[in-house]
Formats: sequence, C-alpha cells, structure tokens
Amino acid sequence: MSGSTGGRPRGPRGIARTWVEVLVRPRRAFANGIAPGDQAPALTFAVAVAAAFAFGLIATDPGAVPNVVPSSRALSGVVVFLVAVALAAPVGLHLTAAVATVSVVIASVEVDGGVGSGDRGGVSETVQAVAYASSPMALAGPAIPELRVACGAYAAVLLFVGFRAVHGLGPIRTVVAAVPPAALGYGVGYRVVAAARTLFGA
Repeated sequence: MSGSTGGRPRGPRGIARTWVEVLVRPRRAFANGIAPGDQAPALTFAVAVAAAFAFGLIATDPGAVPNVVPSSRALSGVVVFLVAVALAAPVGLHLTAAVATVSVVIASVEVDGGVGSGDRGGVSETVQAVAYASSPMALAGPAIPELRVACGAYAAVLLFVGFRAVHGLGPIRTVVAAVPPAALGYGVGYRVVAAARTLFGA
C-alpha cells in the first residue's frame, strides 16, 4: 500500500503485496490503492496475472497450446506464453476497460436521461479496477474447471467491490456496470465460460 494518497508500489514485491491485499482486503485495497492517472502499475499487474495464468495453463494442459512451432511443442509453449504476456494481456485489459467504461456510463444514467456524476471515477480508475480485480485469475491457469470457475466468480465479485469504491454507484447500478466487463475479461479472456460449460456439461 502507498497510504491514503492512493497508488500502488512498483516492482515484484509491490505486485505481490497488491495481489495479496486485493484477495484478502479488497475494500481497503480499492479504496486506498487506486489513484487518478496511475495506470502503469495496474498494467504491469495485469500482465503479471496473465503470465501466471498462461504458465499454469501451459504447464497443466499442453494440448491447449497451438502447435505454432511444429518441430517443438516446448518452443510452441514459449511462443504462446510470450504472446499472452506481451500482446494479449495489455490488449485484453484495455478492451475490457473500454467495455467497462461504457457500462459505467450506462449504469450512471439517471431516470430523467441525464448522467449522474456524483463521485464517479474516470477512465483511469476504471482501468485500474479491472486490472486489480483480475487477481484470482493468477491461480486459474491449471486445467481444473472448478478452480477456474471459482476464480472467475471471485474476480467478478472483486470488480463489483472495485466499482463501488471508485465510482460510488449503488448496488444495482454497480452490477449493471460490472457484469459486461467481467463476462468479457474474465469469462471469455480467461476461459471461465468454457470451464463452466465443461463443469456443467453444457
């Protein structure tokens, strides 16, 4: 934590501390750890989560790795890992955050058609909330449907908590704002929907 002024500590230790705090004390983490314009550590955090997920997936389910290097399954795994970390994670975060931003605006529309501002945070805070709420997905890489579904559900709950903290919306409006980005970012991006289909035989 960086104190009441907000923001996140940098470096591997800072990422580890943030990860533990978001999982264990999410309200405090979102209330004190998000600051306007402080997207850099959030992006680094999201990449670290994606790296942990990709490593777990590749290590436990080699069949899920595309055969991009026909002569070497191991090298294919390395290529997939690097693409996930360097490309998929940043793009996925910003795409999910874009959906989240639109969802927050829609959820903030008042009955008379206006948009209530209140204490609603900006795009930067939305990006950070989406990134930090993905914390459980670091554990969801192994090919265990129950684990992945549980991690996805907790990530969705964390996103709800994060949006409540940074946007000041009521419970119902927060659900409206959080469901679309959670479904896209965690459900599709981290294969939670596929795991749920496997688990429930859909």
